[in-house]
Amino acid sequence: MTGFTETMVGAPAGAAFGRSVDHVSRFLGLAVSNLYLLAAACTLWEVIARYIFNSPTQWVFEVVMVLCASAWMLSAGFVTLRKRHIGITVFYLMASERVRWWLDLFAMVVGIFALYMLVSDTLIRALESIDLTERGGTAWNSPLPMVLKTVLVSGLFLYLVQLLVNLTRHFRTKPLQFATLAVLTLICLRLLVQIFGHYGGVESTWYILEESLAEHAGTVVDRFHVDRDEIGIATISLAIVAALLVLMMTGMPLGIVTLIISVMCALMFYGTTGMYLVSTNAMDLLEKYPLVAVPFFVLMASILERAGIAQDLFDAMSIFAGGLRGGVALQTTIVAVILAAMSGVMGGEIVMLGLVALPQMLRLGYDRKLTIGLICASGALATLIPPSIVMIVYGLSANVGIGDLFSAGFVPGLMLAAFYVTFVLLRCNLNPALAPTAAEIAERTGQETKLGKHQIWAVALCIMLIVCVMGSIYGGITSVTEAAAVGVFGAIVVAAVRFQFNYPLIRDCLANTMSVVGTIIWLILGAVAFVGLYNLIGGADFMRDLIKGAGLGALGTIFVMMAILVILGTFMEWIAIIFITVPVFAPVVRDLAPELGMDPEWAAVWFGILFVMNIQIYFLSPPFGPACFWLKSVAPRDVTLQEIFVSVIPFIGLQIIGMLLVMFFPQIALWMPQLLN
Repeated sequence: MTGFTETMVGAPAGAAFGRSVDHVSRFLGLAVSNLYLLAAACTLWEVIARYIFNSPTQWVFEVVMVLCASAWMLSAGFVTLRKRHIGITVFYLMASERVRWWLDLFAMVVGIFALYMLVSDTLIRALESIDLTERGGTAWNSPLPMVLKTVLVSGLFLYLVQLLVNLTRHFRTKPLQFATLAVLTLICLRLLVQIFGHYGGVESTWYILEESLAEHAGTVVDRFHVDRDEIGIATISLAIVAALLVLMMTGMPLGIVTLIISVMCALMFYGTTGMYLVSTNAMDLLEKYPLVAVPFFVLMASILERAGIAQDLFDAMSIFAGGLRGGVALQTTIVAVILAAMSGVMGGEIVMLGLVALPQMLRLGYDRKLTIGLICASGALATLIPPSIVMIVYGLSANVGIGDLFSAGFVPGLMLAAFYVTFVLLRCNLNPALAPTAAEIAERTGQETKLGKHQIWAVALCIMLIVCVMGSIYGGITSVTEAAAVGVFGAIVVAAVRFQFNYPLIRDCLANTMSVVGTIIWLILGAVAFVGLYNLIGGADFMRDLIKGAGLGALGTIFVMMAILVILGTFMEWIAIIFITVPVFAPVVRDLAPELGMDPEWAAVWFGILFVMNIQIYFLSPPFGPACFWLKSVAPRDVTLQEIFVSVIPFIGLQIIGMLLVMFFPQIALWMPQLLN
């Protein structure tokens, strides 16, 4: 960084304080990761109490929400310390070191401002809730709202402090480091004034000081007031889209991008009182019980991955593949389907296939492009075959039954898997040089694959795990969240059968879950705050009228929506795409349902499957397809990113064909959920 910062001599200012904050962030992050296992155990107990003892509990829901919300929020410091927040870094990485330094500085300053504004407002809401001992009004009547608001402000404050410590290290001169620490001190003093003013009474000096500071802040903000009726929602929408694009291209964490847009819109349109709208939307996120399924499924996938179950499945399928030419490709696809049905996490599945299947297929003489493309495409099936994390988030955003989405995605997922297998087998039989038979492999290597007893048991238990988890959802026995909790302990049993279950495994799996879910939850929080505010100013109604007024007809409108998703997928994370587009698109699809010949709710389910299939295409599509980068991270060194991009193109074509079939023949997706209902 020579040339734009001075070289620092000696220890950085506030080094001891920074290390203390790091220690707290690291300790809290690893400590709260254990709450996920405790929450899964409580959820499992609810299932047992309901069906075995015929005595459903009244406390599990609220306890689980507190445990998971605490883990989500209190992991903020850890995620920020490790710089795990999701951002679009393609253009950032192309910039020079000097430019990247300034972009990092800009991102941290913007994040600090947005977080401070949100902390300041949520602190007041938390104090008011504590005063009232606010309760949920359920049968158990615990102070759930009070606890959640307290946890929210605690997590935001941890995020803010750790970000300020990171900013201190970013500077290389002591005056700037001292200035950053001074900002942190002022923020803490300001929050203390709010607390003392709240409890000091209207006659106290603290209250008078708080009112004076709030009045001055309101005066400053009012200078930037914008009359949205005078400007018009169309102009505002264009300005918001432009701001989103510019901020995203800087590599700024996406959660901060959507959060700062929300904060700025609230301040410009409603003044300082508008921050209540942002904090309320953020608070609502912590009360979404279906979101609890996400950490459970991530934990289940992490346990299965580290237990080495992919290798057992691969060996088992190699026996059943028989003498087919291209049989290893067939078994890879079958293993991918089974892994998808056990996890719902695409990144982990592609990594497992890349570590297990890719080296073996290349060693056996399979065509490189065919092998690489198949592994990427098969791994991406986890977005469509339930339990899918993408479907859970879509269901929350579109207010659609997640169980209906799961059952609707099952047949299209198997259809795509059949497309991949058919394509590979046809090519291999038309051109035998692309793949050997099992007999040719055995003759060349002199080895035959055999399974040990513990491996056979592990494979059998995996199949049972899928049947239990998905069967309980499809049969209406458990909710998605409860089925995910059952899956966690089922994965532990599978790991134990393989003699892989031990403390280091569960510790690492919990830490990985905390880190993965921590990055997702803050992105969702920012997106939820943004969408809620944009809807309030009339943005969603404007976009719906714009789409419906285009006169394209029902299917024409669906095509336009799909095209918009494809464009957004070239530069935006899937979670941001969901929370920005689905609140606009889903009501339009429901309105178009009579023209499509469907019930509005089934139309939303059908569109959800199209949406997920589109996201699946995005995961593979060059130049930013995440699946390609995940495979590259574990592939042999001679496998280039360009080779991966070329290899996935035929499979993207198959995905497009599959999506068009579901679009023109909706019953491919809908017959199963309608039958189950």
